[in-house]
Amino acid sequence: MNGAGAEGSGPYDGSGPYDGEGGGRYDREGEGPYDGGGAPAAPRRERSATMIADTPESWEVVESRPRFKGHVIEVVTDTVRMPRDEVADRDYVVHPGAVAVLALDEHDRVLMIRQYRHPTRRLMWELPAGLRDVEGEPLVDTAARELAEEAGYRAGVWHTLVDLRSSPGMSDERIRVFLARELTKIPDEENGFVHRHEEIDMPVEWVHLADAVEKALMGMIHNSPAVAGILAAYAASVEGYSLLRPADAPEA
Repeated sequence: MNGAGAEGSGPYDGSGPYDGEGGGRYDREGEGPYDGGGAPAAPRRERSATMIADTPESWEVVESRPRFKGHVIEVVTDTVRMPRDEVADRDYVVHPGAVAVLALDEHDRVLMIRQYRHPTRRLMWELPAGLRDVEGEPLVDTAARELAEEAGYRAGVWHTLVDLRSSPGMSDERIRVFLARELTKIPDEENGFVHRHEEIDMPVEWVHLADAVEKALMGMIHNSPAVAGILAAYAASVEGYSLLRPADAPEA
């Protein structure tokens, strides 16, 4: 996949340019029953004066001991120097990271796939996703490859939707969820990906974004990139997606 990030290098203007003061432009007043035509308008808000942002911080590691190395993950125990000069052991998973794709069609439907996840003993509805397993590959290209392989689609417009730390108390895994639009189906003869293991039987369904939000809030969808991506896309739609970062935005 070449140049997937170039198409989404600038903010999508959606329903009008964002005014920079927290207002944006809304077509509805946000009152009365929701009619299903996109996210209801949010009330105009003032920006918080408090800076809320995760920041880098690295406490001293007195000793690091590998415990397990598998096909994808490692488990490590670090002895970390805490405040007041105390030390404590912290076990965590070293993970290569992943990407996921919220593919949204012209009818505001989300492409979802169902896959067996053995640790949970569940068939789970998810977004197309995959590991960051090609060294040096731009994340948006990894995402485009997964969308093609798992769902058989390519996208013309890409944006960064949300960045996640899936379980920061026990893993260093980071996940970037992309928003992909202007979708086209890849002819079967052009998609040479061979599905194996859990991927052999992965049905694809299109779910309206508002319905996907309802399913997430009702506890019917549990996959964390899917839940985060669905809720983020719904929130971003209020501003016409104009607040989204470009596809090649750096990870913090």
